Amino acid sequence: MTPSSAAPRRIDTSVPPPRAESPLRAVPPPGSTTGVAADPGQAPRADAGRELPDPAPLATNLARCVFEILAGAREIEQIARWVTDDVYRHLLKRVVLATRARSARGESPQRPSFTVGTVRITEPDTGVAEAVVVIHGRARSRAVALRLESFGSRWRATAVHVL
Repeated sequence: MTPSSAAPRRIDTSVPPPRAESPLRAVPPPGSTTGVAADPGQAPRADAGRELPDPAPLATNLARCVFEILAGAREIEQIARWVTDDVYRHLLKRVVLATRARSARGESPQRPSFTVGTVRITEPDTGVAEAVVVIHGRARSRAVALRLESFGSRWRATAVHVL
């Protein structure tokens, strides 16, 4: 096959090329999905080889914090490190609306009384975890849906929805 008749290759610039000092690439053990793309046309994530911690504790604590932030018992700045800028701005809008609603009713912020119920975690792709945390309050139960994506060697929330 001549170079002119070969099909053009797709080059993904988001993944750094292998280092020159290591001509052989490490082969993952059989059955391992680390660094393997789910779709042949999709490149593996740049941080796919890093070990990530269990996402369940972060999902539980982040859901608890979001619930307390919306109730006015916690400052939103406390979770800034664990969420993206878009999530932070979205939560900030909800905090402002909740504060206005409390002041219109003449209520003061109080620490909510709740228990954390079921936590469900799925990992649809390498470096991505989606979680649903059920929170049981006195009057009703609510769910907090989270999408966590790898950010270096830790998780970061890219979507948070309180249902």
